[in-house]
Amino acid sequence: TRFAPSPTGYMHVGNLRTALFAYLVAKSNNGRFLLRIEDTDQERQVEGAVEIIYKTLKETGLQWDEGPDIGGPVGPYIQSQRMGMFKKYAEQLVESGHAYYCFCDKERLDEVRKVQEASGMAPRYDGHCRNLSKEEVAEKLAAGIPYVIRQKVPTEGTVTFHDEVYGDVTVECSTLDDQILIKGDGMPTYNFANVVDDHTMGITHVIRGNEYLSSAPKYNLLYEAFGWEVPTYVHCSPVMRDQHNKMSKRHGDPSYEDLIAQGYLSEAVVNYVALLGWAPGGEREIYSLPELVEAFDIKGISKSPAIFDIDKLKYFNSAYIRAMTPEQFAAVAAPYIRQTVKNPTIDPAQIAPLLQQRCEVLTDIPEKVDFFDALPEYDIALYTNKKSKTDPAVSLEMLKTVRPLLAELPAWDDETLLAAMKDLAERLEVKNAKVMWPVRIAVSGRAVTPGGAVEICRILGRDETLRRIDAGIAKLEG
Repeated sequence: TRFAPSPTGYMHVGNLRTALFAYLVAKSNNGRFLLRIEDTDQERQVEGAVEIIYKTLKETGLQWDEGPDIGGPVGPYIQSQRMGMFKKYAEQLVESGHAYYCFCDKERLDEVRKVQEASGMAPRYDGHCRNLSKEEVAEKLAAGIPYVIRQKVPTEGTVTFHDEVYGDVTVECSTLDDQILIKGDGMPTYNFANVVDDHTMGITHVIRGNEYLSSAPKYNLLYEAFGWEVPTYVHCSPVMRDQHNKMSKRHGDPSYEDLIAQGYLSEAVVNYVALLGWAPGGEREIYSLPELVEAFDIKGISKSPAIFDIDKLKYFNSAYIRAMTPEQFAAVAAPYIRQTVKNPTIDPAQIAPLLQQRCEVLTDIPEKVDFFDALPEYDIALYTNKKSKTDPAVSLEMLKTVRPLLAELPAWDDETLLAAMKDLAERLEVKNAKVMWPVRIAVSGRAVTPGGAVEICRILGRDETLRRIDAGIAKLEG
């Protein structure tokens, strides 16, 4: 199989799914996965886009077996470097009667199009140069008249091709246009270069979006004209934003890069994208890439459009976060913790365990932990908590009682801190929460925090904890 992107920008979700399915088809059949860069549309090319393609495929684990950077037996793997070969293949088709030289200029083609549109006909080439004699062609070539080479599509009968998703598809030849194979500048069109490249590179399975279904009959006619074996086609339904609209960067839908920037894990994105329009059978949803290879079957690809659901991706992402080892999570969480916790004395690895069960995406982290760096402004109304049976007056009393105990603790760890607060609650014959709630508010200024009073005090350290409790007492005394 091959993934053959155009370097025109970021990798959108539909592109990534095509690459993933091509990879899975190859690997599940012990085959090879090729990367080919289709850069013939120079006008739309974006600087740095090839690097984005490499980076995305590497991050997602879709390692190619042959490609521009690593080479292989059927290179070059960049289409613009293969230009010399296409003209001779087109000329071969002219010789065999499956293509012809067309000398129509832009003015004539525009005129034909206007007449067709006025008559309510679909715009298409009218075959004006289709039956020129060899002598006429030779004369025009000798005169240096500009030309293109067009495919000579049969005017009668039908073309049938088989697709693994859509089954047998038959179209009337009369509905097909004589498409251009070689443009006026000698460059191949996308449709022609694709067929020649896929054959010469030994591609056996072509995986692409179903927007190419309408071009497949013309591809088939080209394969047959050359006497080449037609590859297995797998056309995938589009990835949609909703029932009516395809995903589109123009409408603000996220690319792969955007999703990573929004705090999604690459593995979770790959897992979710694999299930957009493909079902493994059974209830299971969480698969690593090697497990996807093991489970993948083309028969599971659906004709129905797949709806991209960000909430569903969030669910996958949180499952992946929870499944990480504490060390793995600490490593990915650290940069996000450091966005708001700048204090060098606080180690992100101490905060990370409080977050692993409490965040769906990594970008949730910075605002959850910013209070570690500096105590935010807060209202004394936070000290009122029905469950803990606290209010500002009760909280003031509790803070004044607990403060000297914390100051004298022989050690500063979870066990010692917890024991001190529980012992105090027992002595005062109140529930633990009546002591811990005021401490938590005083040290965090938040009603909702990752971790409770004990963990927050331990991470802040004795001096900062006592300083914040003193500030809380002062605030409550007003």
